Amino acid sequence: MATASSNTKQLPAARPTFASQTSVLATAENQFLAALGRRVRGLRENQELTRKVLAQEANVSERYLGQLESGEGNISVILLRRIAVALHVPLTSLFPADSGVADARRQRIALIGLRGAGKTTLGSMLATHLSVPFIELDREVERDAGLPISEIFTLYGQAGYRRTERRCLERTLTAHEQAVIAVGGGVVSEGDTFQLLLAHCYTVWLKAAPEEHMARVIAQGDLRPMAGNREAMTDLKRILTSREPLYGKADAVVDTSARTVPESFAALRHVIGR
Repeated sequence: MATASSNTKQLPAARPTFASQTSVLATAENQFLAALGRRVRGLRENQELTRKVLAQEANVSERYLGQLESGEGNISVILLRRIAVALHVPLTSLFPADSGVADARRQRIALIGLRGAGKTTLGSMLATHLSVPFIELDREVERDAGLPISEIFTLYGQAGYRRTERRCLERTLTAHEQAVIAVGGGVVSEGDTFQLLLAHCYTVWLKAAPEEHMARVIAQGDLRPMAGNREAMTDLKRILTSREPLYGKADAVVDTSARTVPESFAALRHVIGR
């Protein structure tokens, strides 16, 4: 004989009320705003900017900036973009790491730096480790133009090369949600293209001492840096010095100086967290 308890139907679990759902959403939004405010304030303080100076540079009111840093008030994307421009960082870098926006950038790893830093060697190793495509942007440029890099510069000049580079980067970003991308060392000098890279990729600057840059390029059999140029090392140091502030906008830095390939690869994996 069935017991009364066996015939008793279980009541469905109570569904969350609209009020409770709204409360949870509001809490999450408040946490996001607070984290965003801390991020902006941290970037400002790292650059030793007063709130007044940053507000002037970004063309926003000091009151708005104060509300943003304290995690209060509504956020205008346009005004937030102005602050990112004034801080010289991509808009996405302002968002907290767990917001989902920053996570999307981490699906593409871009390696920047001068020749001889290890972009091809470490990039191909990282792509294999992550099981994603490895793309050398210079090779994409050559395929697009049907010419070697040297001939592209000869026929079309630097402006022609940079236009092709930008087109190839846009195509790569559209075609690959996940990839490791090795980018030419001069991309940082092309503001719009570099900002596009920073906005859509987690960018790592592979750096090395000038002497190591030169030695590695020559070891690869490329003697062009020294050909007929006694000032090659001086020129290399000058280029590196002028580009350092731009390379410094990367999300992370790996110094490959005096490191073996396995040691540099371990350092690269450490900064990307995978």
